[in-house]
Amino acid sequence: MPNHVHAVIQPCVEVSKITKSLKGFTAREANLILDRTGERFWQDESYDHWIRNETEWNRIVRYTETNPVAAGLVKTAEDWPWSSASRVGD
Repeated sequence: MPNHVHAVIQPCVEVSKITKSLKGFTAREANLILDRTGERFWQDESYDHWIRNETEWNRIVRYTETNPVAAGLVKTAEDWPWSSASRVGD
C-alpha cells in the first residue's frame, strides 16, 4: 500500500518490538531510495487487533489480501507481489 501496511502475524514477542523494527528498517530503506536523510517516514501510530477465532482470522486475511485491489493498485489479490495471496500454490 502506498501509505500504510496491513500484516497478519502470530507474534512471539511484543507487537511494539515488531513494529519498531519493521518501521525502522523500511524507513531507512525508503529514505535511501528517496535520497532523504533525517526525515520522518512513518507516523508513530499503529493499530492492532487480536484475532479470536478461525472465522475472524480468515476474514481479516481476506481483507488484507484484497486491500490493494480495493485501492485500485492491482486487478487481483494475487497480483500484489508482497501479499500472501501471491504465494498461493507455491
